[in-house]
Amino acid sequence: MMSHAFDHDGFELLDPATAPAPGYGTGSLSDLLPSVAAGLGVDGFTAALPLDPADRVCVFLVDGLGWELIRRHPEYAPFLTSLLPGSLGGTGRPLTAGFPSTTATSLASVGTGLPPGVHGLAGYTVAIPGRNQLMNQLRWQPPVDPHAWQPYPTVFERVQAAGVSASQVSSPLFAQTPLTRIALSGGEFLGRTTGEERMDLAARQLGAADRALVYTYVSELDGTGHRYGVDSDEWRMMLNTVDRLALRLAEQLPPRSALYVTADHGMIDIAPEDRIDFDDDWELGAGVALLGGEARARHVYAVPGAAADVFTVWSEVLGDRMWVATRDQAIEAGWFGPVVDDRVYHRIGDVVAAARDDVAVIASRSEPGESAMTGLHGSMTPVEQFVPLLEVRTP
Repeated sequence: MMSHAFDHDGFELLDPATAPAPGYGTGSLSDLLPSVAAGLGVDGFTAALPLDPADRVCVFLVDGLGWELIRRHPEYAPFLTSLLPGSLGGTGRPLTAGFPSTTATSLASVGTGLPPGVHGLAGYTVAIPGRNQLMNQLRWQPPVDPHAWQPYPTVFERVQAAGVSASQVSSPLFAQTPLTRIALSGGEFLGRTTGEERMDLAARQLGAADRALVYTYVSELDGTGHRYGVDSDEWRMMLNTVDRLALRLAEQLPPRSALYVTADHGMIDIAPEDRIDFDDDWELGAGVALLGGEARARHVYAVPGAAADVFTVWSEVLGDRMWVATRDQAIEAGWFGPVVDDRVYHRIGDVVAAARDDVAVIASRSEPGESAMTGLHGSMTPVEQFVPLLEVRTP
């Protein structure tokens, strides 16, 4: 029988075990490339997703292209909308991102084929174990040894070693970043500045080998959403641009190809009145050594001996709007995957808070840029967690 907990105002607290944890092993981003590799005939991979094999596969990842956001805007994304019924191998369903639903975590899940508890990029910012310091895993600041931080080979490296032509077509800015090296390395990196150039080159790379895996990426939709919000004309216009890029690529696919259009997360707009400023909230800050994660998916690191008190306070203040869990509760609930490696365990907060409602815990002084963003993501709500797996095939 499930017990019910309440805060001091009588509101029922959310049970972390009831949070909609990602579909690791059955329908998450970390299952995509292993399923593709299995379809390419590479030994050591198992297809967890119902995808038909193809000799040439292109994965086009659009940063911020949430499933729910496509569904809301068919007039701005007619091509992508037409592919929705065939999503996830014809099931008409979305994939889930991992937790948190954020770029560094998701790109590592895609590239390694592993859940966050194993690859270890378990948040936007996480604590460096043994140091009272946060690590920004998107910007890789402060610098740590990338391959000690994420030691597993990528799927691209493994398929290339098996004789499949592997390449990445992305912005030249990402060519040498630590995140690229530990999440997406393997094969040839081809930098192109514009989306149109990337689509054209990705299609050519597909046709240049009998068996090929090509990854391409655009980031502008996410940046527009953060700045203006997903309920803005600017965002809708950028969605239309993305739609035309996907069509451009689809129309150039060589024979025996499969194109998969997916994303790393969705996004939600949070109004100013629904933002709680950690930097001005003495109650939430009591006993906290480091505030990690992001506004809708917080890793909270307590000063020694204060973890239980921090959990109690965060539950009392936020537990009717956010799933507030201890580290062990979040792991037990499967938020980071079926297992968490020992090296990853202390990267996870003593307390983990994931938003269910339209709420955000910002930090206006310590995170001024992130706190000013209109569109946010990170948690396990459908608009943040569900991402498409849209498919186009050629005979």
